[in-house]
Amino acid sequence: MTGSAVKILVVDDEPPIRKLLRVGLTAQGYEVQEAPNAAIARQSVADGRPDLIVLDLGLPDTPGHDLLQEWRDEGLSIPVVILSSRTDEAGIVKALESGADDYVTKPFGINELGARIRVALRHRLQQQGEKAIFQTGGLSVDLVKRIVKVDGEEIKLSPKEYDILRVLAQHAGKVLTHQFLLKQVWGPAADVQYLRVYIRQLRQKIEQSPDQPHYITTETGVGYRLREPD
Repeated sequence: MTGSAVKILVVDDEPPIRKLLRVGLTAQGYEVQEAPNAAIARQSVADGRPDLIVLDLGLPDTPGHDLLQEWRDEGLSIPVVILSSRTDEAGIVKALESGADDYVTKPFGINELGARIRVALRHRLQQQGEKAIFQTGGLSVDLVKRIVKVDGEEIKLSPKEYDILRVLAQHAGKVLTHQFLLKQVWGPAADVQYLRVYIRQLRQKIEQSPDQPHYITTETGVGYRLREPD
């Protein structure tokens, strides 16, 4: 996905952060535009829609959450990767549930952000033509036949375990919040403890070392992420 045709809008009020992102993302082949506040970000999107937005939640004129919600309410489907402080778990969850595609916490490495950007761009393309077979490492999920294999051996899952894995596979590489997974599998009133129990059971069946998961990783205080497809 990298290349000069891919335009990224960086929305952050801190000049050193914008410079870091401009230099780092340009070196990865992206065309970078900058906006120091929400007003300029709105104008930049109106003038020519970027392919992806990197959005800081702590903007001086409009909170990043509100700007994101505004864009989503307008039907803007551009992928958004948010920047947040490491301690703002509630803010991260709120942004993801408002339609952000992923996040990184400050301080972050440019390679980490680049990986999140590639996943977000690829995920939007996958949504337009979902594959029947999901594959990552030794894990494969046949989304039509509902067959799960690890290293070629079929694994028997309960209906709820499969439903969780299916949703994770459909959004592989993205962090999914607890509430999103609960709503998809049980409904909006379900208790997060159900999810933790089934994730633990699922890891027992598909992970070589459930206590050090390779496929389903925990995003502390936020949710879970399935390793991106090969």
